[in-house]
Amino acid sequence: MFGQPLLRNMNKQKGDFSLKLPHTFVEKMNALLQEEAPRFFASYEKEKVNGLRFNPLKIERDAFLALAPFSLSPVPFCPTGFYYETDDQPGKHPYHAAGLYYIQEPSAMFVAETLQPSHGEKVLDLCAAPGGKTTQLAAMMDNTGFLLANEIHPKRVKALSENIERLGITNTLVTNETPEKLAEYFVGYFDKILVDAPCSGEGMFRKDEEAIHYWSEEHVHQCAVKQRHILDCAYRMLKEGGILIYSTCTFSPEENEQTMEALLQKYEDLELVAIEKSAGIQPGRPEWTKTTLTAIEQTARLWPHLLLGEGHFVAKLQKVSPAPTWKGKNATSNVTKQTLREYRAFEQETLTINIEKTMYSFNQHLFALPDDCPSFAGLKIVRAGLHLGEQKKQRFEPNHALALALKKEEIVHSLELEDYTKYLRGETIETGGDRGWVVVTIDGYPLGWGKEVKGTLKNFYPKGLRI
Repeated sequence: MFGQPLLRNMNKQKGDFSLKLPHTFVEKMNALLQEEAPRFFASYEKEKVNGLRFNPLKIERDAFLALAPFSLSPVPFCPTGFYYETDDQPGKHPYHAAGLYYIQEPSAMFVAETLQPSHGEKVLDLCAAPGGKTTQLAAMMDNTGFLLANEIHPKRVKALSENIERLGITNTLVTNETPEKLAEYFVGYFDKILVDAPCSGEGMFRKDEEAIHYWSEEHVHQCAVKQRHILDCAYRMLKEGGILIYSTCTFSPEENEQTMEALLQKYEDLELVAIEKSAGIQPGRPEWTKTTLTAIEQTARLWPHLLLGEGHFVAKLQKVSPAPTWKGKNATSNVTKQTLREYRAFEQETLTINIEKTMYSFNQHLFALPDDCPSFAGLKIVRAGLHLGEQKKQRFEPNHALALALKKEEIVHSLELEDYTKYLRGETIETGGDRGWVVVTIDGYPLGWGKEVKGTLKNFYPKGLRI
């Protein structure tokens, strides 16, 4: 699998690039692209582009552009997306900690835009880590409805959960499950499903050189087998009329056009839906299917030599025949009267709003569940909607997630600091006040909690996030 010879330099006819691409990959792409191949390989000589999406749950476009200290230019196929310069380093700015934007490869932004979830829908992101597409979907849903974000890998699901928290997302249940388990649980349940499938990662070679060393024809084949199994699970969970988006960040037809071809042959009630293409986005290639399937032109390919971004494939399908009806029930509250009373006392003293959701407790931790949240008994839950906080010895201590889900005007006491580094380091800050729970803000956007007692702000910024 790892014995693939690497090609360090090409001759002038084929291009000359510094990335060490697998010889078999180069041969394969030359055969597929033919006269287009030199332009494709020339893209490896260029630096990758960087992108971010502003978070409309927290800030509007014009306000973001007025505030952001970066050199930004719009991503043409994502209204919330922008390219930024490498020197900008937005990941190190406090605005990132406040969840005002998500750093994301520009081509990847096109996937969620293709799904276009609506307010109040039931949506599944089946292979969701690290959370770029989940956070984009949640924002498009305006934190309404129900979004299930699943990730099978325990380490990656932690990053997914942290990104959901940072962006102030409250309509999402995060699970650490297999597709098979979810397919048994949610038969015919979802309006829309996104399968951003594990793949051979050819489209990310320029962004992640480690992907080059994992590549082999055998790995491509293994990915294609895994993708088809995941799609079988997704199909079972889709309701009649439901939309399924399939995407990869690879070029291989085996994982793209041919995977869709096999899916359509297996399920006659799935139909391709045409994806609108602009700004250099190309159709899928019928000649790369086994049956020269002309309908495959309705899918989309993003090529690094034709737009500013890495390689992606996106397909959109609709289930047109009746599906089994979901037989489950919605989750109900398990919270004791005392726990709820202590939270409401905190809420009345600290917030200017009431959070009227189904409340659920995991041990001493209190969550506000998403709207119409299904029962999740028997599933591995990582985050269940909004983590409000923890009950501690007849008092309620708010969670970091609550601060990031609120607007400044929804909190009674706030503190705008000139020097944010002290707070982000976890240091105690002298304020001269005695107001109890306060939210620390940057330009009016919450960063986290502090507790002001006798002139000193005790720092509640999470230890794992401190700089």
